[in-house]
Amino acid sequence: MNKDLAGKVAIVTGGSDGIGLATAKLLASRGATVVICARRPEKLEAARQEVAQFGAVEAFPLDVSDEDAFTAMVEDVANRHGRLDMMVNNAMSVHYAPVTHLTMEHWRKDFAVNAEAVFTGTKAALKVMMPQMSGSIVNISSTTAIRAAPYMSSYSASKAALIQFSAVAAMEAAPANVRVNVIVPGQVMTPATAEWAAKTPETAAKPAGAIPMLRGGQPDELAQAIVFLLSDAASYITGVALPVDGGKAAQLYLPS
Repeated sequence: MNKDLAGKVAIVTGGSDGIGLATAKLLASRGATVVICARRPEKLEAARQEVAQFGAVEAFPLDVSDEDAFTAMVEDVANRHGRLDMMVNNAMSVHYAPVTHLTMEHWRKDFAVNAEAVFTGTKAALKVMMPQMSGSIVNISSTTAIRAAPYMSSYSASKAALIQFSAVAAMEAAPANVRVNVIVPGQVMTPATAEWAAKTPETAAKPAGAIPMLRGGQPDELAQAIVFLLSDAASYITGVALPVDGGKAAQLYLPS
């Protein structure tokens, strides 16, 4: 395996399963020291053991909506390792409800995790990366940020805010040789998605059938795109929102 990330330090939020876990494994396998964060300690420890099979990993229980705790964690990682090279803001919150039934509590929770926490993590990472004149941040959005999805207003709006915030951060960080990009996933077969699909196979088949490639993505496929943007292979790419969605974002009409 290519060890091109040896000596690099990375933080991945939402790192205990799905896209985050797949990304942490790939980063570790390529030589990076990876710090994974998630809310549930037991699940996080299981993920740490999984990632440890591929390389160096640390685990921090963290609620990313806690600004002080998130900032302190980033500072601690940078201080202990003397650097921070890569940051993946992947933790997410989603509530499904019609606008007429969505509560303000649900709206604020989705924004707290999907937008405000990305601001916190990006801000803390930039404070380390810009003085060291190097670094790469990848924030995880969703195709629902660019294509309307009924019953997902708070999730969609917060993920759209993430895209525009990341573009502004990219412009501010570019003179310091720090890059900020966004991955825009479509349907991804994470454990939660797979569980839902198993319970409601007919309902689950509909979104997959509307994707030009006729299937949902796998976490490993998203991880490959994320690590590409983090790596020096993408050294002249910043401020982009890259769909990794089987063609969904490019699709003009839904299949009949």
